[in-house]
Amino acid sequence: MNALRPFDTNIHLLSKVLDLRAENQKIIGSNIANAETPGYAPARFNFEQELNQAITRTGMPLATSHPGHIALGTTDIVAVTGTITREPDTTGIGDENGVSVDDEMLALSENELLYETAAQLLKKKLSVMKFVIAGGE
Repeated sequence: MNALRPFDTNIHLLSKVLDLRAENQKIIGSNIANAETPGYAPARFNFEQELNQAITRTGMPLATSHPGHIALGTTDIVAVTGTITREPDTTGIGDENGVSVDDEMLALSENELLYETAAQLLKKKLSVMKFVIAGGE
């Protein structure tokens, strides 16, 4: 048995979360930057459900027998990429820009906190590994 295997899974998961949160930060920043652009439809980066499915999937993964079949979701954390969707303004008022700066700032703060949490957890995991490698000193 590989002694580092329990750490590998958690480290890969936290690393992937950091990558996805960084991508989300870029998209939220782009929305804020385009808050005054007429006709701009804000983007949303959705990855939480896909990541949760990859984490909780157990047993034998379902395979497709034909390229045209719809996959039931990813079975590997590394394969989680997320999806970007656009939300056009449906109010019909003004310049058809759907960006709410208040909502975007809230999303930015939430994403930043979750990114920082994942970074701290990864730091703790690596500190434990360093402690073990150093022989407990």
